[in-house]
Amino acid sequence: MSANPHVLVVDDEPDLAELYASWLRDEYTVETAHDGPSALEQFDETVDVVLLDRRMPGVSGDEVLEQIRNRGTDCSVAMITAVDPDFDILELGFDAYLTKPVGETALKDVIDRLLRRSDYTDTLQTFFSKLSKREALMAEKPQFQLDADERYQRLEAEIETLRQQSESHLAELDGEDFEALFYRLDS
Repeated sequence: MSANPHVLVVDDEPDLAELYASWLRDEYTVETAHDGPSALEQFDETVDVVLLDRRMPGVSGDEVLEQIRNRGTDCSVAMITAVDPDFDILELGFDAYLTKPVGETALKDVIDRLLRRSDYTDTLQTFFSKLSKREALMAEKPQFQLDADERYQRLEAEIETLRQQSESHLAELDGEDFEALFYRLDS
């Protein structure tokens, strides 16, 4: 995630997209798009969060979401829509679902939660990668060689730092976020 998170607001109602953007500009880099093709044109790897209207004429939010996911980025997507959720949402790859009307506080809260989840996921993936390296070395090298190697000692220090960061991130997530995160990691 970038130092100043990048949010793309996509809604076919320009006034609503601009209202959301005005609420967010003090804290985030914000772009707006008013249809699916424009959203896909503006979307790139720098976008951290997409706020996506589900029902738009032409290319729907569902289609935009599918194309975003097909690009393989780790961006979070919140569907913001007047459509009440039904079982069809089980097939969609969004990270949060908000039903309109959405207020400023709710909008900022969902973005903050999604950014925290992203931080936690990145930290956790790095942590597990380092653990795998340690396990491989431990299976092949005697302990005295591991203890004497500076690179291994750095690895151990990195693992401890990542463990602490993971615990810190985990403490920030509430029960709902924690559960949603593990569903996302499991998919």
